[in-house]
Amino acid sequence: MAVYKIFLGQEWAALKASGETRGAPIDLADGYIHLSTAETVAETAAKYFAGVEGLVLVAVDPDDPAMKWEPSRDGALFPHLYRPLRMADVIWAKPLPCAVDGHIFPDGVL
Repeated sequence: MAVYKIFLGQEWAALKASGETRGAPIDLADGYIHLSTAETVAETAAKYFAGVEGLVLVAVDPDDPAMKWEPSRDGALFPHLYRPLRMADVIWAKPLPCAVDGHIFPDGVL
């Protein structure tokens, strides 16, 4: 099982260049890195990244001790990482292309 982070292309490039990130502006403001589960990632993409091209979907191991599962959207538990996300945490990264009716997720994610 994995949890997922959606990156803008430039955010992904910055993570690869520096080796770690504290996340997007919303992550910085909240003090943790927002991640999604397989059950919530499509809704996250639709809500926050509708029509956005050049996204990268990153899979991360959910068993990190710095990860807390906390209630969020509609009371669902979401994984929040309370430390920088490091390249060493990345299981895989794949493009998340945008189509007319939403993003196209890699096989096996949804």
